[in-house]
Amino acid sequence: MTEDDASAGLLRQLRAATEPAPVHPWCAGAVVLAGCGRDVVLHEAVGWALRYSGYDAQADRGVELPRERWIPMRRDTVFDLASLTKPFTAIAALQAIERGTIALDGQLGAYVPRLTAAADHRITVRQLLTHTSGLRAELPLYEYRGPERRLARLAEEEPLTEPGSTYRYSDLNPLLLQHVLERTTGRSLARLVRDGITRPLGMTSTRYCPPPSWRPRIAATEDQRRPWGRLDRGLVHGVVHDENAYAMGGVAGHAGLFSTAADLGALCRALLDGGAGVLAPASVRLMLTDAGIPGRSQGLGFELGQPWFMGELAGPRTAGHTGFTGTSLVVDFDSGRYVVLLANAVHPVRTWRQGNAPRADAATWLARYGHGSPRSRVGNDCHNVTQGLGGENRFQ
Repeated sequence: MTEDDASAGLLRQLRAATEPAPVHPWCAGAVVLAGCGRDVVLHEAVGWALRYSGYDAQADRGVELPRERWIPMRRDTVFDLASLTKPFTAIAALQAIERGTIALDGQLGAYVPRLTAAADHRITVRQLLTHTSGLRAELPLYEYRGPERRLARLAEEEPLTEPGSTYRYSDLNPLLLQHVLERTTGRSLARLVRDGITRPLGMTSTRYCPPPSWRPRIAATEDQRRPWGRLDRGLVHGVVHDENAYAMGGVAGHAGLFSTAADLGALCRALLDGGAGVLAPASVRLMLTDAGIPGRSQGLGFELGQPWFMGELAGPRTAGHTGFTGTSLVVDFDSGRYVVLLANAVHPVRTWRQGNAPRADAATWLARYGHGSPRSRVGNDCHNVTQGLGGENRFQ
């Protein structure tokens, strides 16, 4: 099988994910970008960025727009990243650690005394980044009017388990980290991400709160209504899908960023290049260090070696993250390979998507790219791959 044949096979799989399988599609459309070092080996779009005007709950079907109003997915389609925002918050935190503004094992109470529960339990920045704070998965902050009331509710939340003892994935961790960063730097999280990540890397299609002029480029998400949603908003298109991020004005540590596959590819290449333009190589190594949580491989802000969405690319130095809307990013630091899959998997409703097969399929395709196992032949079929991290180990 040639590489072109293999690429066509992956695209067939992704197109199949946009059709009933067997009852509902996994997504309305998707964009995939895969690279080896500096070489982009695949960048294609399938399906539709906008297909439905709403969701008929009684019939359990999407209400389709007139065919002429469907918007095809394009390679430059902008997606609501959902929890793929969290790695950006983590990188902003690592930058603050590099500058000495905060410390990895610094306690939140020392930076923001108002975070009383975190102060009482001595929760640290490291525990936020590794999801070991012990905090519950989320809070209905959208029920509270105004930033002061939302912060007060967040500040009083007690951990369910002893901080540092167990892994519990929680949106509250990056939300708390956002308050720490904004308090200690005097800058908004949106500005920290812009000045520290997107602007240096030329990620011109990545930002919070995209302007209305971007709407034709943005993939639609959900007909968000109760009971499957937490707010009654109708079709969400061009504004953040996550209810808490929406209540916070679109800028949050856990969700809110919009981006394209090409922009995320630039971030992947920078991380593979020792963090060039974003982080010091030592910070990237720290990011990839397993936190030592029993039964869970977790770095700082990134998950490590998770086959459920990394497929055969998963390994001890494979980092990545997913987002609720259907997004994912995987970077393998041993082979220098990365894959970005962006899908509007909640269009028209969040209940249709089942499993993570398209995410794992895309990563497995890249793991097999060029035939054989990339881990046995690093550098033979993937040009300019990294051999490690540090000034002497960047792209050759």
